[in-house]
Amino acid sequence: MKKAIIYFGISLGLLFSSCQKPDNYLPGKSSKKGQWFEPTPYGMAYIKRGSFNIGPSDDEINEFTSTKTVTVESFWMDDTEITNNEYRQFVFWVRDSIARKLLGETYTDFVITEDQNEVPLETPIINWEEKIDWKDADMVTAMDEIFIPENERFAFYKEIDTRKLIYDYYWVDYKQAAKRSNSYNFETLKYDGTVSNSEGELIPIENRGSFIMHESVPIYPDTLCWIRDFTYTYNEPLTLKYFSHVAFDDYPVVGVTWKQANAFCNWRTNLKVVSNKRSNETPAHDFRLPTESEWEIAARGGLENSLYPWGSYYTRGDQGCFVANFKPNRGNYVADSPTGTTTMKGGEFDPNPYGLYDMAGNVAEWTSTAFFEGGYEIINDMNPELQYDAKTDDPPVMKRKVIRGGSWKDMAYFIRTSTRSFEYQDTTKSYVGFRCVRSSFRNDMKNR
Repeated sequence: MKKAIIYFGISLGLLFSSCQKPDNYLPGKSSKKGQWFEPTPYGMAYIKRGSFNIGPSDDEINEFTSTKTVTVESFWMDDTEITNNEYRQFVFWVRDSIARKLLGETYTDFVITEDQNEVPLETPIINWEEKIDWKDADMVTAMDEIFIPENERFAFYKEIDTRKLIYDYYWVDYKQAAKRSNSYNFETLKYDGTVSNSEGELIPIENRGSFIMHESVPIYPDTLCWIRDFTYTYNEPLTLKYFSHVAFDDYPVVGVTWKQANAFCNWRTNLKVVSNKRSNETPAHDFRLPTESEWEIAARGGLENSLYPWGSYYTRGDQGCFVANFKPNRGNYVADSPTGTTTMKGGEFDPNPYGLYDMAGNVAEWTSTAFFEGGYEIINDMNPELQYDAKTDDPPVMKRKVIRGGSWKDMAYFIRTSTRSFEYQDTTKSYVGFRCVRSSFRNDMKNR
């Protein structure tokens, strides 16, 4: 009997050990390697992999809507929406980059030759570490191009021309590169397909560089959206101060397009890469906008059939107070947030079980997903996503992007975890912001 127990124990141990991934695939001595650890990104919450029913709740299902069981890989998500202060850092970085280039073109650098002669450099070397003195008369003159022209100035005030703040970056279009028709032909030693470039033109694929897309995005928020979005209202104070004044530092940034949100994600990724001087460390995944399915699984907080991120069927807590910043009743905007009538500081209400704040209300949030009424019918059930890189000349229906979460000006229906809506990618709204996500290296099996 003891032998049977021992044999059973050995076989059971082999059974469980066979489920573990081997460290070695080839014969020979295994090399010693250190274990890579993924630190928690600052200001982000971990969303573990899981499956859920994306789509309408039980009380919403009808013949025109449907749900679908999907599985989403683990990722990190900002615990609050991107704030004015965080986005302003992006704006200042672009401003300073342009200013330094102008200074580099003005002040010529010299190099000392072997015979001790000074020879001007053809390409100036810009010192990115030196601080720009915006009060220095000579520097300001050299950077005159970045300021508003004299004939457009109000009360002769010299200020930065926000129309000049343009962020240039590149990204790889893996969707086009993955098409069979665009594969490299090893017999002809060339690519046979065509690719749609950043302008929407179909051009022959010359090399791998044909899949690299160039984006040039004006990045300053549209502060006039506060006036444009609401007729017969007085929102000029918000237009003048909401983004620029420190009193609104911790409020979510608004007035940004879908492309501006993507540009911020790219800048944030590159900023992390530059600051990480440990070249032997595996680089983390890029920052990006969440897919619609990622946003919904994060909003649900691991709760089954949750109508709202906090898990309740009601918008009030135990004390009878509203638990999100939205539009209750009939226009009583201060009933839910006594601190303001529009947006409010991020994190004022309790987080959901994943530690995420304001997944309902405050501002609606951009996702990377293209909006299509029948999208749930065609998406894959593994990491579902429906993407379309809409070009400038595309019809408006092709420029719709999914927004989630509802906002301060929406009624309770729009702050449900399952409610989806859309905005056009080239529009700006005073009630739409965004937050970033980053795919995770973590293995959830270790945490079970």
